[in-house]
Amino acid sequence: MDLILWRHAEAEPGSDELADALRRLTPKGQKQAQKMASWLDSVLPDNCRILVSPAIRTRETMAALAKLNRKFKIAPEIDTAASADDLLNAANWPHSRESVLLVGHQPSLGEVAAKLITPVQSECAVRKGNVWWITQKERDGEGLRTYLKAIMSPDLVVKA
Repeated sequence: MDLILWRHAEAEPGSDELADALRRLTPKGQKQAQKMASWLDSVLPDNCRILVSPAIRTRETMAALAKLNRKFKIAPEIDTAASADDLLNAANWPHSRESVLLVGHQPSLGEVAAKLITPVQSECAVRKGNVWWITQKERDGEGLRTYLKAIMSPDLVVKA
C-alpha cells in the first residue's frame, strides 16, 4: 500500500478556529497546488483513493488535481482537528490494498509521517504544498516494511 500525504498549499493567515476552516489559498498557494497536481497526476496510480479535509484551503489545493479528472471524497474525519490515528483510520492503514492520498494539515500529517517512518520523533515538518509518499513492501521474507518513497516540493516541479 502507498500512503501519500499532501499538505495544503500556502493559505491566508487565520485568527481563530472558526476562521481557520474558511482560509483560502494565496496566489502563491494556487501556483503550488497546480504544480503539485501536475506532478501527482503523472505518478499516482489510477486506482488511488483520494480523501480531502473539508477546510476550504485543502479543497482548493485538491481542485487543481480534480481539474485533471481525479475523483475525490471530502472526509470530515481528516479535518483540522484530526489526529494521526484519525488519518490512518481514514486511510485504512495498513490494511488497505489500494493507494490512498490524504490532502490535509499540519501537525497531523507530520505526526503520521513520524509515526510510520521514525521511532524517535513525534512529528515531522511537512511544508506547505509538499507531498510525502510512504509505502509498504514485503522484504525478503521479513514481512511488511514501511519506507519513505519520496518527498516532493512544488519548487522541484519543472512544469505545471
